[in-house]
Amino acid sequence: MIPGIDISEWQGHVDFNAVKASGVKFVLIRAGYGRSASQEDRYFAEHYTQAKAAGLQVGAYWYSYAISPEDAANEARACLTVLGNRHFDYPIYFDLEEQWQFHQGRAFCDSLVKSFCCVLEQNGCYAGLYISRSPLQNYISSAVAQRYAVWVAEYGPRCNYSGNYGIWQHSSTGSVPGVNGNCDLDYSYIDYATVINKKQPITRKNPDELAAEVLDGQWGNGTDRQQRLTAAGYDYAVVQEKVNRLLNRKSVDQIAREVIRGSWGNGNERINRLKQAGYDPTQIQKRVNQLL
Repeated sequence: MIPGIDISEWQGHVDFNAVKASGVKFVLIRAGYGRSASQEDRYFAEHYTQAKAAGLQVGAYWYSYAISPEDAANEARACLTVLGNRHFDYPIYFDLEEQWQFHQGRAFCDSLVKSFCCVLEQNGCYAGLYISRSPLQNYISSAVAQRYAVWVAEYGPRCNYSGNYGIWQHSSTGSVPGVNGNCDLDYSYIDYATVINKKQPITRKNPDELAAEVLDGQWGNGTDRQQRLTAAGYDYAVVQEKVNRLLNRKSVDQIAREVIRGSWGNGNERINRLKQAGYDPTQIQKRVNQLL
């Protein structure tokens, strides 16, 4: 068994050197949630960079609110935009937890998993599913569970899931040096780093590179661009979302002046609206203070 942890913005700043020294080998980091890249976990970039610097192996997960297979595919595209060109040693997991999703039945849940994971795999990711043991048994078919990497949650001395799984989340109240408060504890039964890193390397450009090429005019326009990117094996929607973000992003100074004019509201409303639009409220407020 390979010991690991999983974290999100709720853990805040983490001392990953202390985490590694405690014997933890891998960390699964929340990248975000929902269908927009603006819903990136606010500590994702920091957690990834510092975990890698400490020598930990890293995977990621994306929390789902998908209401349809198409929505799950959009969540996958948002996830890919947030992941960028980062390298992962462990799978990228579709985090399925909402009770109302389970209430739609097995076929519905299967369709969400397959839709999300298909988009990830088309873009070179090793895809998986995070889910608790009971809904895994009741709402996910054995065919889907066997198709993707499974990370199952069940707290206690043992996991009672009879099917195959790669990672078991065995506690939500763990205490690990370097992490403030409780965190989830995991055991991996598969050396995913070896499995993933042994995969035949594929020369592929990441969405950032492709977006820069699109803006440089190398991929044409409209339908022509879509056809060329698809024919080359890339997900057009992921690339176009990156292009749109690059084109529409305003400078910190521009946003700060809009804040002063009252265009972004006040207090928590302003903070939430800035986050949803992909801006750093702290950075914006600093510039506002300078201008005032």
